[in-house]
Amino acid sequence: MESYHEASADSQTVSPGVCRGPNPELRKLLVFKVYKRRWFVLLVLCLLNCSNATLWLTFAPVADQSAEFLKVSLELINWLSLVFMVVAIPLSFGTTWMLDTLGLRITLILGAWLNMLGAVLRYMGTPPYPGYTFHYSIVMLGQTLAALAQPLIIFTPTKVAALWFPEHQRATANMIASMSNPLGVLLANIISPMMVETSAKIPALLLAYAVPTCIICFLATVGIRSSAPPTPPSASAESSGSEPYVQGIKLLLRNKAYLILLLCFGSGMAVFTCFSTLLEQILCMQGYTDDFAGLCGALFIVFGIIGAGALGLYVDKTKKFIEATKINMSFTALSCIAFSVVSLMPQQKAAVAAVCALFGLFGFSIYPVAMELSVECSYPVGEATSAGLIFISGQVQSVLYIILLQALTKRISAPLSTCGDVVLSWKVPMLVMAGICTFFTCCFLIFFNTRYRRLEAEEEATYGTKQSNKSSSSEDAPSVET
Repeated sequence: MESYHEASADSQTVSPGVCRGPNPELRKLLVFKVYKRRWFVLLVLCLLNCSNATLWLTFAPVADQSAEFLKVSLELINWLSLVFMVVAIPLSFGTTWMLDTLGLRITLILGAWLNMLGAVLRYMGTPPYPGYTFHYSIVMLGQTLAALAQPLIIFTPTKVAALWFPEHQRATANMIASMSNPLGVLLANIISPMMVETSAKIPALLLAYAVPTCIICFLATVGIRSSAPPTPPSASAESSGSEPYVQGIKLLLRNKAYLILLLCFGSGMAVFTCFSTLLEQILCMQGYTDDFAGLCGALFIVFGIIGAGALGLYVDKTKKFIEATKINMSFTALSCIAFSVVSLMPQQKAAVAAVCALFGLFGFSIYPVAMELSVECSYPVGEATSAGLIFISGQVQSVLYIILLQALTKRISAPLSTCGDVVLSWKVPMLVMAGICTFFTCCFLIFFNTRYRRLEAEEEATYGTKQSNKSSSSEDAPSVET
């Protein structure tokens, strides 16, 4: 556990209003401190999240070359990405239990080791020896190990923010940790096409992704010494994960606002997964190169990170979680509709690139805010449980959507295609994807409303105010801004 003298260098009172009265809770809040080590924990989580994302999308930007090297079909190459969703679905329930019961340290270290073993095993499956079936099987096994690590890593931003950061830094910390995952997607979209000029470069690519995982695993194993700081940084951190796991699940299933967020935001996550996984295959049909597809993916991520940074800082100051989420979801749906149209047009590079940038700007910026919103509307259920179930919803819907969209494609003759031997029409799948995104956005705009339960609890602890204690199933009350 960390020493207390480290905290004294940057300790702070939680609120300037602590002198308002003799409430006994206020005296306790005066000793709330933050620890410098929180930034190291956040750094390790960011590196893990970024690395795992590069493993997830290693093959998607160079699907044609990967299929040629491994001597398999494009459908099997897509399964190298899909396995992350398939594996995460059953494992996610155990991961939420681990985070809220066994703690952050054990979960992150286990995730780091699985991430490293998966990356190393993928490289071991690619030396130039005879027998393509063995090649693909080894690579798929490595992908599966990395997929086992994904929920252990991707569920933790809300937990790290709640346990290590004060109230005025939580949304920002969550944003930084969450956006490291799309940063990994960005790196995959840049590095994979840049390194793989021919299919023979696939082994070098896998080695380049494997080396950082070893360094990150060392940092996590040696550097993360405790799941939480010696003293909590906020009033709510003291009761983080206090609800028993099964009881927490029951509370969530009775929470109307949470269920709407679970379904609608999970659908949005699935649409983004479809976009990231299928982008190269969609654009190549109209004659766009892999390099251009990688550029579009990069714009998608870069503008998403910019939007998430700005929105995270704004929400940390204003606490307008609901308003920010609804506005950005509306613009995301419009961007998805625009992409479904322009992606079917040849020789429209500027339009395609602009729409991809807008899609990322509005869509990615929602993710950290929605994760914080899931905790606010479900408190005192553990952060890993509330955020984890939304991730599971996104993974389940991702598998269904990708299978559906691929089933809706049909072989055509396209003289402009750069896709190789197999040319598929994505017109119907793109329109279906835009329709799904629009439908769930409308449902969220109309039906979602909630109280900010965690902020209410902290306000009561700080100022002694009495908030109305409605049952978790009564979610129609106006939101409380602090």
